[in-house]
Amino acid sequence: MSKILYGVSGEGFGHAARSKEIISYLISKKHQVKVISYDRGFDFLSQFFDTEKIFGLKFTYKKNQVHYLETMFDNLLKTPEAARSLERVKKIIDNFKPDIVFTDFEPLSCIVANLRKIPLVSIDNQHILTRSDADYPLRYQAEALVAKLVTRLLIFKSRNYLILSFFKANATEDRTTILPPIVRQEVLKLVPRQDNYILVYFTSPADNVIGALKKSKKRFVVYGLNKKIDEGLISYRLYDQKNFLRDLSGAKAIVANAGFSLISESLYLGKPYLAIPAKLQFEQVLNAYQLGKSGYGDWAKELTVAKIKDFEKKLPIFEKKLASYPRQGNKVVFTEVDKILKSLKK
Repeated sequence: MSKILYGVSGEGFGHAARSKEIISYLISKKHQVKVISYDRGFDFLSQFFDTEKIFGLKFTYKKNQVHYLETMFDNLLKTPEAARSLERVKKIIDNFKPDIVFTDFEPLSCIVANLRKIPLVSIDNQHILTRSDADYPLRYQAEALVAKLVTRLLIFKSRNYLILSFFKANATEDRTTILPPIVRQEVLKLVPRQDNYILVYFTSPADNVIGALKKSKKRFVVYGLNKKIDEGLISYRLYDQKNFLRDLSGAKAIVANAGFSLISESLYLGKPYLAIPAKLQFEQVLNAYQLGKSGYGDWAKELTVAKIKDFEKKLPIFEKKLASYPRQGNKVVFTEVDKILKSLKK
């Protein structure tokens, strides 16, 4: 069996949630896994696995918008911490002596794997930007160039690139395999219902989002605002995984940012999705555009009353398309991981 170092981005929750599924599978196959992560990734994964805390890049959000200058400034202030963390990862790898390193968009594991000449496997959704023919609106060309540059700088020289995608795309580079998304076990076990409400989830909502919801006069269940109160047709709820998954399985549709994990899990459950990308975050623009192009929902730069009404009117069309959405579980990804590990022995 193999010794595996697994680096996980701690930004958001999606990287950690899907990594838990893959790491659990690896351990079930008797592989020895050590995890490195930070922030939410460390807090979550350390509950289940041998996990070391490291420094990680953080994005700065204000009113549903990524602020790159503040992001750069905030992270530059922590350069000494990053340097110390790099040395720490070197020591972890030197002591653990992994046969292979996996990274879910975590750069320090990538850097040290290359320095120590250990085989590296990238497994994420971000590389759909740089290693596939996925298209996007031309007006976002400048944002796309920045996103592609960041992706190439953070993760490089991987032996294999496993790219998770909820939409159809073709690999354009060698050593690249496009695979269906990882879905959490908790979601795989859900039995979808269709109750008379729309689930809304924004972690950093702009004021116009709430205004549009109130004016729509529809039934909404809203997460992400850190409050619990019923105001007319809108129910605000504090995030709790059990309650959120219950409301996700019962919603007739989803309105949220264009994060990869929530889109993937919503589509798996057959939920039409209206995506509002976080501003200046091209990855979300691409997700939202491809969501609309695939016919599983719609997207908009801003949430308006008119957009909500139009989305609700088209729900039967989206539901029909979602009936043929490929629900493959996680076996396809696990099989590809097994192939890579077996190839190490040749």
